[in-house]
Parts: sequence; C-alpha cells; structure tokens
Amino acid sequence: MIVRNHLVTNRYLTGLICGLLFIAQISEAEACPFGPGPSTPLTEQLSQSDVAVLVQGSEAKKGTLIKAGKTVFEVKEIVRQSDKDKLKIGDQITFNRHRPGEKGNLFLLLGTKGTTIDKKWNLFLLFGSKGTSIDWSDPIEVTETSFHYISQAPAPEEKTTKRLRYFLKFLEYPDQMVSNDAYAEFENAPYEDIIPLANDLPRENIRKWIVAPDTPATRMGLYGLLLGLCAENSDIAFMEAKILETPKEFRQGIEGMMAGYLLQTGADGLDKIDQAKLIPKEAPFSETYAAMQALRFMWYYGNGLISKERLRSSMRRLLDRPDMVDLAVADLAKWNDWSVLARLMNMYGTGDYDIPPIKWAIVRYLLVASKGKNKKGIGPDPITTEKAKEFLDKLRKEDPKTVKSAEHFFSFISR
Repeated sequence: MIVRNHLVTNRYLTGLICGLLFIAQISEAEACPFGPGPSTPLTEQLSQSDVAVLVQGSEAKKGTLIKAGKTVFEVKEIVRQSDKDKLKIGDQITFNRHRPGEKGNLFLLLGTKGTTIDKKWNLFLLFGSKGTSIDWSDPIEVTETSFHYISQAPAPEEKTTKRLRYFLKFLEYPDQMVSNDAYAEFENAPYEDIIPLANDLPRENIRKWIVAPDTPATRMGLYGLLLGLCAENSDIAFMEAKILETPKEFRQGIEGMMAGYLLQTGADGLDKIDQAKLIPKEAPFSETYAAMQALRFMWYYGNGLISKERLRSSMRRLLDRPDMVDLAVADLAKWNDWSVLARLMNMYGTGDYDIPPIKWAIVRYLLVASKGKNKKGIGPDPITTEKAKEFLDKLRKEDPKTVKSAEHFFSFISR
C-alpha cells in the first residue's frame, strides 16, 4: 500500500528520536518552549568580546587572483576595550578581504584577543598592544538606531525578567535587526522568567502581530504563549477560534497558542482540543502534533492547572493514531503511565501498527517498565514490572530482531 509505505518511511527517524525520550530526564528548560531554537543575541555576543567598536566604512577594494582585496573601517566610537588596548576614535582597521557595503555605512566590530599568526592567514586580525592581537568576527552592519539599542541594552548578568522588560519594547520594531534580536532574547529566556511580565505584555499589539501577514511565522509560538499569559475573555475566544479552525496549510507556532489557551481555560479547553485535534483520525498530523506539544507544556509548566491524570488521558487518545503512537508511547512512559501496557502488547505487530518505529517504541516502553521503580520511587508497581518482563520474554522468542535492536539502542543511550 502506498499510504502505508509512506507512513513507514516517515516514522523511522521519529522512532529513533522517541528512543531518546524514554530515558531522557526532563530538567527545567533553559529556553522558552516555543520557537525555532536558541540563537545568540547581540548582547551576549557583546559580552563575550574583549573589544567592541562602532566603525564606518571608509574604503573597499575588490581582490584579484594575484592580490587580496581589502576593506578599511574608521573607528567612530569605542564600546569596549581594556586599558591596555590602544584603539581610539579615528583609528583605521583594515580587513584583508573585500567586504561589500556602501561607503559610510556603520558596522559593529567585535573582537577577542588572540595570538599572532602568519600574516598570510591574517584575514581578521588587527594587532593592538604589544604582543597581542585581536581576532575580529565578521562586521555587523548597524544603523544609529540599532547601535543605540545594543549599547543601551541591559547586560546578560542582570536578572532575566528585568532584561526582558527592556527587550519587550522592541518586539516587531521597524528596524529588523532590532526586532530579530529582541525576539532572540525572549526565545532564549526560561519560561519562568517570562511569567512575571504578564501585566506588562502589550496584549492588543500581540493580537495584531498574530494576525498580521508580515509577522515572521517563527514568532507565532511565542506570541501565542504570551497572549495566553495576559489574555482577557475576548482574547480567549479569539485563540479558541484560531485553534479550532480547519487549516489549509501547515501552521507554524500554533502549539504556542494552544498552550496559551490552556493556561486560560484548563481542562475545559483541553476537552475542546481533544475533540478537534486529538480524537479525529483525519486531523492533520501537524495539528495533532502541535496539540501534543501543548500537552507536554502543561505537564511541565502548567503548575497543576490541569491534573496529571487528565493530561495522561489526552495523551492516551493518540494510541488510536498509528502516525502518533510511537511519540505518545514515549511520553506515557515518561509520565509514569503504565495503564496501557496490556493494550500496547495487544496492538504490537497488528494492522497499521506493524511497522518498526511503533514496535521499537513499545519494546522500549516495556524495557523501562521492566526496570521497576527508580531511586526516586518513580515507576511501575511490582505486578506491572513482572508483566513487562513476561511480555519482553515473549517478544524475544517471537520477534528477536526487533527486541535486540531496541535493547541495543536502549543500552547505548543509557550509558
């Protein structure tokens, strides 16, 4: 069957990832849960540099096959340097390569002190005080506005919530460099440091950003979560309508809005997400997966707003979805839900569940269950542990290849 083969192909990688989920110990997240992934904000880059200067392009020559190009910058302002460094306003910094850009444009140069190397490899070095050199990173083109934004930003050493209040003013700022960097600060911030900002969040602006066609899709997860933190009744209705609509295409970041919605509506809102996203087998994979991410968020960050058993109940619904089973089984194991052990054994190798990623996930579930309670007292009771061992012994006889493969992977990631 074409559909079945497609399912098998697309679940191999996910099955591998699920293996990691079984034994991964969940610690407090170091970054906001919804976003494309951590990046390095300019303030962090600045704090990691030994020297930082605002420069203006004064000369640029393209290179030839015989001679390297060069770019000359004039120092306009000293942002950071130690007393030993000799850079001063008006000094020139030469890069031994051509750097495209209009003469007169402003750049921020960040450098770290290094050691002298052969000049033929000296592409980014400016020799400063005697015996030292400066290894310059690529010039960062700035405007006067973005430079002042960077230079006035709170240092990374200050409390995160205080810093975020500064960056909050620059989300969706007209200068793209500024808005991108402000977003990166929120993206990197732990969720618990964002919560205290609830009363400061620009609620009406966030709603506008969510519906604006020019808002980057990568920011929708954060904005949906922020709206959930500060929502009024009209915002809850707005979020519900957005979540429950039938999408015509993939919706990046809808998981953040689902999480924000659940922060306001609790178990009642989860009932509606169950009916729209988790139960219907025809629901798009991306929408169901987004709902799964919202469940995970509420498990780790919901502070009991939705009971653990209610969240488990929603996750168990995904056992009826062959395209979601391996993911759901991994979460149920992490969530100490051993009530589905017999059900997993009954589905093993049957119908649409007879594909390697699902069988691997079930075997790994059994492997975890067979270990019993851990040092923290978390795990199945003795009767369930014995049942898991019995099922494993049965599968070792009936499907030794799958069990061996799962055991090998399990032992590898347990090291």
